[in-house]
Amino acid sequence: MLAVASALVGTFAGTVTAQDLNGAGATFPNPIYSKWFSDYATATGVKINYQSIGSGGGIRQLTEGTVDFGASDAPMSDAEMAKLKGPVLHFPTVLGAVVITYNIPGVSKSIHLTGPVVADIFAGKITKWNDDKIASLNKGTKLPSSDILVVHRSDGSGTTYIFSDYLSAVSPSWAQAPGKGKELSWPVGLGGKGNEGVAGQVKQTPGAIGYVELAYAKQNQLPYAELQNAEGEFVAPTIESVTKAAAGASAKLPANTDYRISIVNAPGKGAYPISSFTWLLVYQTQSDAAKGKKLVDFLRWYLRNGEKSAASLDYAPLPDTMIAQLEKRLGTIQMASR
Repeated sequence: MLAVASALVGTFAGTVTAQDLNGAGATFPNPIYSKWFSDYATATGVKINYQSIGSGGGIRQLTEGTVDFGASDAPMSDAEMAKLKGPVLHFPTVLGAVVITYNIPGVSKSIHLTGPVVADIFAGKITKWNDDKIASLNKGTKLPSSDILVVHRSDGSGTTYIFSDYLSAVSPSWAQAPGKGKELSWPVGLGGKGNEGVAGQVKQTPGAIGYVELAYAKQNQLPYAELQNAEGEFVAPTIESVTKAAAGASAKLPANTDYRISIVNAPGKGAYPISSFTWLLVYQTQSDAAKGKKLVDFLRWYLRNGEKSAASLDYAPLPDTMIAQLEKRLGTIQMASR
């Protein structure tokens, strides 16, 4: 009887484990992923555990095989993909905006900034809030003579990748050094872990400036800059301006695309310049067929149902044409034969 009971317990435990999925990675989409995973558990009973540890950590855990899927705001490089145990597919989930947030004593409204000025601030070349390069963009706003304190990410971060990808596109000197990547050798500043850490540092430090995903600035009631785009317009980060940055992207993609694409500093009127996709990273061949089926079922659910809740959390949903392409891509995921 004890042996039978033990066998039944073991079978039951295995069934429960097969229903659970584990993922890790980007903090940028964590608000929408938290909602999706909660809604999905309610709808299906399948629990998805997600660690919001940064894109670098997500890629590392996927590479080490300790999670069922990774999540990143930076597409994996060819070198990173070469370290994997098999091909990995990039599935865009939503579009988001990285914003320049600040804590300027006496200034609560949105200020205007250009890409080169932002690059000079984060390079430590502009050190005072009333510097002529900032003041000339914000006539009529009384800027203090206080020091600027840069806050950046301390962890490997897709948000850093997006931000530095943008700075490299608008500033030749930044492109040379420190360049773009998930981790940088920052010239100046304090580090904060995750979008949460940067937002918290900026909120509590007068004179601070940092970069975070839009939802984190809103949650912390922090102001954020209107940035000059490729058309010369000063544009606020909104669902509409992020959508405009992605306009036509899916229509121009070749049929065999792997979706590792950048849309920073995109052309087009009304486009917000620090916009990006964020991705789920999924092995094309699933070693555990039971988990693999659960993962594919979830991917299909987010494409058909999850996108509807994106706007409520300040993300832009994927274009319908891209959703159709990604649904077809689900058919290329295979289950390893035992």
